[in-house]
Amino acid sequence: MTNSDLAPLNIHCDFDGGNILVEDASNTNDVCLAIRKDKAADFFQWFYFAVDGAANRACSYRLSNASSASYAEAWDGYNVVASYDRETWFRVAAEYQNGQLMWNHKADQDRVYYSYFAPYDKARHTALLAKIEASQNCQLIKQIDTVDNNTVELFKLSNGNDAANKRKLWVIARQHPGESMAEWFMEGMLERLLSASDAESQSVLEAADLYFVVNMNPDGSWAGNLRTNGAGTDLNRAWQSPSVEASPEVLGVRDSMDEIGVDLFLDIHGDEELPYVFTAGAEGNPSYTPKIEALESFFRQRYEEINPDFQSKVGYDKDEPGKADLRIACNQVGERFDCLAYTIEMPFKDNANFPDEKEGWSPARSMKLGDSTVQLLAELCPKLR
Repeated sequence: MTNSDLAPLNIHCDFDGGNILVEDASNTNDVCLAIRKDKAADFFQWFYFAVDGAANRACSYRLSNASSASYAEAWDGYNVVASYDRETWFRVAAEYQNGQLMWNHKADQDRVYYSYFAPYDKARHTALLAKIEASQNCQLIKQIDTVDNNTVELFKLSNGNDAANKRKLWVIARQHPGESMAEWFMEGMLERLLSASDAESQSVLEAADLYFVVNMNPDGSWAGNLRTNGAGTDLNRAWQSPSVEASPEVLGVRDSMDEIGVDLFLDIHGDEELPYVFTAGAEGNPSYTPKIEALESFFRQRYEEINPDFQSKVGYDKDEPGKADLRIACNQVGERFDCLAYTIEMPFKDNANFPDEKEGWSPARSMKLGDSTVQLLAELCPKLR
């Protein structure tokens, strides 16, 4: 029996985070697909879909509009993420040719999922929120309504010590919804911080209160967007002038920062093109000082020692002095509060320094990076002011 004798493939994305357009699935040797644009914007790169009827069938897939994606150069060296159960994810070799991303795969089971990166879905997000809310040390201090009637939760993690000199640490993730590794990072960091037996976590909470958002952009996350919220806004370009209409998520968090204060800010992201873990700082800010520069240097050096997945040789070009884009969270918060402010970037591909052919950069490594950050925060707290 050949592929043509079998029932046609059923390709669908009717679940949170799903994104695909089926152009022609009649020939399993040439399944033609396209990525749908963000709900209210022209960005696109994130895809996530299921194929039913795939068991033991050698299928060839292609994304016909890959060359028009937001980061077309990112397809070079990229391999597709796949799963049978949405718990364990593995890589399938892909090629970018003639403006299309193509891969061949013979699935072991009837249903197989393909995605740009391992999704962090609504069920796992809800479970993480429940774990946070169950902690005696966590307090929900603000719930922000979004354009699409979702909510962004701002939490405070504290050991109850209200000493006047306690530092105020802020960590947010997933401003760009397609960068799902950011929420995996948050899960890893919080699992450690919520552990009563971890000495470094207790050290952090003795010296500081942590304010955090595990997902800044639920609208885009559940819609299958790459970069924008329900209003079509790139939240990481909204920090200078946020609004209720276009960026309520940013407005709500920034208003709370103004009320509470900030001594350190981390914004967790993923980068489509660079196969490395790296940071982007606020060196282009008008008020950038030698003190902040020294803190950045300490951060990078110790992070690399604590977790070798991090490196500081490859990253974005640095902004010229005084030329920072203050719409970006890292720059705006660093300037607004004269504090250490860093964007942490993880790859969609693999870590070129420590490649993993089976999984590439993965949820487990994202979580481990989050876990490793706790030790760094413990060491940083005494140096921040």
